[in-house]
Amino acid sequence: MKAVLVNCTLKASPEPSNTGDLAGVVLDELRDRGISVQEFRLADLTIDHGVVTQGGDGDEWPRVHDAIADAEILVVATPTWVGRPSSYAQQMLERLDAMISETRSDGQPLAYGKVAGVVVTGNEDGAHHVISEISGGLVDIGFTIPGQAWTYWNRGPGPGPEFSDTSEGHEWSEDTGRTMARHLSEVAGALSGLRG
Repeated sequence: MKAVLVNCTLKASPEPSNTGDLAGVVLDELRDRGISVQEFRLADLTIDHGVVTQGGDGDEWPRVHDAIADAEILVVATPTWVGRPSSYAQQMLERLDAMISETRSDGQPLAYGKVAGVVVTGNEDGAHHVISEISGGLVDIGFTIPGQAWTYWNRGPGPGPEFSDTSEGHEWSEDTGRTMARHLSEVAGALSGLRG
């Protein structure tokens, strides 16, 4: 099986991504289960705005789209900003919206039979809200969200250290991330017969 990570950090490479660090726990568990992983950091790409699969000249979204279309598992990772998903996460959902009208040879929506999960980091509360927003959008597009297919880390309200600056709370977040990966791979395997 194949998995795709879409990292919606606001930080372009080579700047370290706390969100990417926590998502890495999920990806490592997926790899341990024999699943190949492809990663995209949207801040590194030129992504047009809109609800289309193919944008203008130089639009790099089709690379991401094609990888997601070819995979069984999608992992979306986003920081929390002012209690909401990052702007890249919203842009990703808008571009994925075009998948609703894309169908496979059997007439089913392109995302049908694929699973997705969410990773959230941030220094403020609201992780469950962000998970709900991303998950709700992905379900609307056609993805299946297994139970407990998410993990998060935050410091609660106010400023504080970032994920990579402290070990506080890591054990729970990382255990939850490994559980998330197991649930994604198991449900993706169960749904594999639904994909044309």
